Amino acid sequence: MNYRKDKYGHDLSILGFGCMRFPSDKAETEREVMAAIAAGVNYFDTAYIYPGSESTLGDILHKNNVREKVHIATKLPHYLIKSVAGLEKMFQEQLKRLKTDYIDYYLMHMLSDVDTFARLKELGIEEWLEEKKKNGQIRQVGFSYHGNTEMFCRLLDEYDWDMCMIQYNYLDEHSQAGRRGLQYAHKKGLPVMIMEPLRGGKLVNKLPSDAHKIFAEYPVQHTPAQWAFRWLWNQKEVTCVLSGMNSSEMVADNIHTASTVEIGEMGEAEEAMLKKVVSAINAKMKVGCTGCAYCMPCPRHVDIPGAFAAYNGRYAENKFWAVVEYIKCTALRKTSTAASNCIGCGLCEKHCPQHIAIRDELKNVQKELEGPAYRLVRKAVEKFKAF
Repeated sequence: MNYRKDKYGHDLSILGFGCMRFPSDKAETEREVMAAIAAGVNYFDTAYIYPGSESTLGDILHKNNVREKVHIATKLPHYLIKSVAGLEKMFQEQLKRLKTDYIDYYLMHMLSDVDTFARLKELGIEEWLEEKKKNGQIRQVGFSYHGNTEMFCRLLDEYDWDMCMIQYNYLDEHSQAGRRGLQYAHKKGLPVMIMEPLRGGKLVNKLPSDAHKIFAEYPVQHTPAQWAFRWLWNQKEVTCVLSGMNSSEMVADNIHTASTVEIGEMGEAEEAMLKKVVSAINAKMKVGCTGCAYCMPCPRHVDIPGAFAAYNGRYAENKFWAVVEYIKCTALRKTSTAASNCIGCGLCEKHCPQHIAIRDELKNVQKELEGPAYRLVRKAVEKFKAF
C-alpha cells in the first residue's frame, strides 16, 4: 500500500474505504473491512446520515480491536443543527455508534457555501470545534463539497481547515471543485480526499462502446476502474481516494492498484487517451461548457457551470442522476443558485470563451431539471431555512 501525508504528517493510505453502502451481509462486510486493514488501508469514511454505517463500522473495529490502526472520518449533517446543544447531542451519538472516544477527521457534510458556514459560526461552531480539538475528541476538521470551483476556494479561505473532500475524476476534471480547486487546496497545505472517483460507477459500468474500444486499443492495458484510479493517484495533490468497496474482489483489485501506482507515471499519451474517452462519454452533450467559470459570478447567483454540467448529464447519463446533481449545486444552499434565477442580463455571455448562448440554455435547464421533484425539494429547503 502506498501512503501520503496529511496536514500534520500522518501517513494515510491512498486508498480509503467508503462506508456509505456496506453489503447487507454483515459477515461479508467484516471480511472486506478486515482484509482492507490487513493490506494497509487505514482511512475509513462514514457519515451520520449513512443508514447503519457508523454503527457497523464501530462494531467491526471494536470486535477486532483495531480502532487504533485506522483513521475514522465521519460527517456532521450541519443542515439538521439548530444549536450547539443539538450539535453536541449528535456528536455524542456518533461517538457511541462508532464505539470510540475520538474522531480522527470530522467533516461538515456537504458544506455548500460561505453563507451556510456563516450560519454555523453564528451558532458557535468555531468555539465548539476548538474545544473538541483541545480535549482530543476531534483530531482534525474538514468539509465535504459539491459545487463550483469559485465557492470551493472561498470556503477554503473561511476557516483554518485541516482537510477537505471533493468529487473529482477524469470526467469532472473541470467541473465541481475541479483541478483548479484541488490545486488551490494543495497550495494551502491541505490534504484532499476524493469521492466519486468512478462517478457512481459510470466510469466502469455505463461507458459507451466507443469508450471501451479506446481502452481496448491502447497498448497499455488496465481495466476502466484501474485507469480512473491511476489518473487520480498520478496527481501529487490527491491524498486519498475513497472507494465504496462491496465485494472481496473489488477490495483486492483496488489494493493491488494502490500498491503499484506512482505519482507522475502517466504521461501525455495516457492523458490524451483519457480525453478521447471523455469525448466519447460526452458525445450527447447539449451545451459545450468546459466549466472554466469565466461567466461567473452571476449577479443573480446562478451556478452556470454547475447547471450546465447537470443538464449535460441529463442526456449523457440519466435524468435521475442529473436532477440529484442539480439539487446539490443549486437548491442545497442558503442562497439558491438555480437557472430560474436568471433575469437575462447577458453579462455572462460577454465573458464566455465558448460563445454559448447562456441565457437560452439556462431556460432549457430550467425546463428539463426544475420539475415537480426539484420544486418540492427547493420548497422544503426554503422552509428549513426559515427556522
